[in-house]
Amino acid sequence: MNKLTKIGVSALCGTLASVSAANAGAISVAGSANATWTKLGYGTTGNPLGMGTGLTFTGSGDLDNGSSVTMNITHDDQNAFSSADIALTVPGMGTFKLDQGGGTGLDRLDDKMPTAWEETDGTGVGAGLQTVSGAGGGNDIEWAIDSGMLPDGMSAYVAYSPKADGKNANDKVSGGDAGGNVNGSGFDVVIEHSGAADGLNVFAGYSTISQVATMGDRKGYALGATYAVGPVTIGYQMTKDHLNNPGGTDMYDNQAYGVSFNVSDELSISYGNHESEKKSDTAGLPATLEASSIQAAYSMGGATIKVADTTVDHANYDSTTATDRSGTTVMLSLAF
Repeated sequence: MNKLTKIGVSALCGTLASVSAANAGAISVAGSANATWTKLGYGTTGNPLGMGTGLTFTGSGDLDNGSSVTMNITHDDQNAFSSADIALTVPGMGTFKLDQGGGTGLDRLDDKMPTAWEETDGTGVGAGLQTVSGAGGGNDIEWAIDSGMLPDGMSAYVAYSPKADGKNANDKVSGGDAGGNVNGSGFDVVIEHSGAADGLNVFAGYSTISQVATMGDRKGYALGATYAVGPVTIGYQMTKDHLNNPGGTDMYDNQAYGVSFNVSDELSISYGNHESEKKSDTAGLPATLEASSIQAAYSMGGATIKVADTTVDHANYDSTTATDRSGTTVMLSLAF
């Protein structure tokens, strides 16, 4: 193992030392426009009309030593940008990515259940669901290990953040203090394997983040699988976010499952359920949140109509039924 580490580090240092100016590359732009109608079964809906726009800028280029570089910047609605990354792909070693908000590390596995449209708690009905994100949920560096170093069908990722507080920063600027300066450095390890059987994808992840002395390390776990047979895909996963917070919320223990069915090349439908138990909260009582969603999507060339009917029991982990919620969202999505 030490020998392999030395070889890898030497190869990386040699590669970086020989990096010269990138050859002429290109930047492309892709985008989408979404129009939505939302009817809530709780509170006041107000104006049900909504709109979302997004632009993704992608740049790429090749280096003289055979490596390649890519850049992605996503502008989401009215945000300055919602995510961005710069990646260096080194032949034989993999891809090294500096990421801000793109969902790396354990954040890849927060909800991998099959769906026709969106995650169970992401359809416009406020759930307040807490799942795993790890060090990869903010500003971090991720190594996607080269497939030639792994068994067939396996993907592996290692993410590291020197300050896992979810805060992003511009160049020549430090992140400053965020989250009450509770979190320190952290790392994630994620493995996926799709080579055990046709249609089967198994995934697992682990995260550890150091915290202030009055708290233990924050641990995150994920384990699950999806299985596709013909037009049907089913999935199940478990995640745990162990905050290790004496006197406060200690853990979020989650279970999710989903099934999707491709009726035709144009039409797909799905059902998903996500249950999360908040343990050892400040009131000393556990509280369970449950969200479920029935969805459908129909594509017509560059246009897609999507529908989600979602219910949430005990939103934001309220122990009463006062926060039970439901709602229907319809979206017309246009790609250009």
